[in-house]
Amino acid sequence: MESGRIIFLNGTSSAGKTTLAHALQEYFAEPWIHMALDQFRDGLPDKYRGLNSPEGTSGARGLNVVPVTDVAEPFTEVRFGACGQRMLRGMRRAIAAMVSAGNNVIIDDIILQPEFLDDYLHTFAGLEVYFVGVWCPKTVISQRELARPGRFPGTAVGHFDACHQHGVYDIRVDTSVASPAACAIAVGQHTENHPPRAFDSLRNQRSISAS
Repeated sequence: MESGRIIFLNGTSSAGKTTLAHALQEYFAEPWIHMALDQFRDGLPDKYRGLNSPEGTSGARGLNVVPVTDVAEPFTEVRFGACGQRMLRGMRRAIAAMVSAGNNVIIDDIILQPEFLDDYLHTFAGLEVYFVGVWCPKTVISQRELARPGRFPGTAVGHFDACHQHGVYDIRVDTSVASPAACAIAVGQHTENHPPRAFDSLRNQRSISAS
């Protein structure tokens, strides 16, 4: 069975990844399945989704939202405990299985730690992956975050430096200056006219096995 393809949208919270994913689904004639970190996060039991949960609790072992205040510019950090890390590893392998079964998939995730990227590079070996940087200035993502219910102020800024630290993409889009439809056209046309290169380049840089 021929494998599907992957468009991997990486960017901070409130950068516009989900909106872009929906615009890409409209752009392509064939079906692309949207698979997001939020979908897997929401599948965790409530008690494993912590809010400043202390060490040793179920909230700290899952996904814990923690305010960081002992710095010049306070922010909110998302921390994954042992159960959260296990869920993330399963998520990546579930996506790989979907693609190996012939489905095209749009991933909506945030590379919060270098180890997360390394696991993607290893798990997706042999698959066609277009790595897309979804960019938005800090001022804009902070404004968007304040306007969205259920978002903790400073979370997007807390992601900002970490998620783009690797610095290599097949294409980048700035959602503060281009509409979702325009970003989708740019990404879609890139996948139609250029081979993916970013994941192979990152594997070489980071000495990640492709087997």
